[in-house]
Amino acid sequence: MQTRIAKVLAGVVVSLPLLAAPVFSADSGGSSSGDEVKCNNGMVYNKKTKKCEPPKAGMIDDDSLYSAGRALAMDGKYDEAIKVLTLAADKADPRILNYLGYSHRKAGRVLVGLGYYQEALRNNPDYTLVREYMGEAHLMLGDVAAARVQLSEIGKRCGKGCREYGLLEQQIDAYLRG
Repeated sequence: MQTRIAKVLAGVVVSLPLLAAPVFSADSGGSSSGDEVKCNNGMVYNKKTKKCEPPKAGMIDDDSLYSAGRALAMDGKYDEAIKVLTLAADKADPRILNYLGYSHRKAGRVLVGLGYYQEALRNNPDYTLVREYMGEAHLMLGDVAAARVQLSEIGKRCGKGCREYGLLEQQIDAYLRG
């Protein structure tokens, strides 16, 4: 068990040096205050202690793991993001589940991604970013009707003018144009 944890932490330590600049998050589903600190040399910013620390299971808070995992996912480092996000203590956190779904989907495991999205929505049905990503996953599977269901749900929750609605609507239109 300790060797497995050591391997996961080694993967985190190897992937986290990429996080060396401030990030400005546009994610509407997070509890971000705006600026998020990234650390050098394989360290992770711990919001509780307000310091860069080596990643250790249970030592780094879930918000810090979410921020690091999200940044890796958005940078296209999907497997590394999955390693970081799975260290979270709260396995039901919709933000964590969303980016686990995103990372699996972008890595080609669309059905696995859908499972994470569904779990995130069970915990927060109003999380419109999950619904946008879920709609994109349905389009990857050729299911336009299911993507439109998610578009409708986003519209009910934040209107046709919200970012997630516009993005998914564009994806559906592009898919239909071929």
